[in-house]
Amino acid sequence: MSRILLKLSGEALSGKNDGSLYDQAVLQDMVAAVRSLVAEHHEVMIVLGGGNLFRGAVLSAQLKVERATADYIGMLATIQNALVVRDYFSASGLDTRVASAIAMPQVCEAYVPKRIARHLEKGRIIIFAAGLGVPYFTTDTTAVQRALELGATEVVFVKNGVDGLYSADPRIERSAQLIKQISASDVVLQRLRALDLSAVALARDNKLPLRIIGMSDLSRALSPDIGSYISPE
Repeated sequence: MSRILLKLSGEALSGKNDGSLYDQAVLQDMVAAVRSLVAEHHEVMIVLGGGNLFRGAVLSAQLKVERATADYIGMLATIQNALVVRDYFSASGLDTRVASAIAMPQVCEAYVPKRIARHLEKGRIIIFAAGLGVPYFTTDTTAVQRALELGATEVVFVKNGVDGLYSADPRIERSAQLIKQISASDVVLQRLRALDLSAVALARDNKLPLRIIGMSDLSRALSPDIGSYISPE
């Protein structure tokens, strides 16, 4: 058995950017991918962003809401996403739990590492919500921290609109090149911002490999032939 953590952006849940908050085709793909990973004897953990529901930077700029307040509201958005995905997974036959860094006992479990480990050992899917429970930390950093604390062998970042790590934003610069493999140190030095650089540095310092793939490749999340691999060097 190995533990895998999937980090999905909130925007990925909304699919084709047609104004919908959730795309059922995306949710179906998530179910199929997770079911395949479980069948291959992986224990699966998931961190979801909240960008399909809320963008703290926008609120801060428009209404002068403090950064910390905006971050807490963003954490609540991740809880909403986690509950939606949990129920969709459960209805599809995947035994799933939500563990929140902000206590909300009426709707989900609190994040207790030993309890989470037992859930994983029983074959349950775990969705982490509310980030780390404190402001100024992204869900990218949450993904790496949870992976480290619970002994994941790899974190796979599933992106919306790109299929890996590029030398520049391919949606802006046509000359941007896909980087198939790179060290975490080089990602930080070159300031390649597909991921939060603090998360990359944390993974590097703790020897945790990272992978970046596109949402369309989720069914092959662990394949070495797709996406970009960030070695912990």
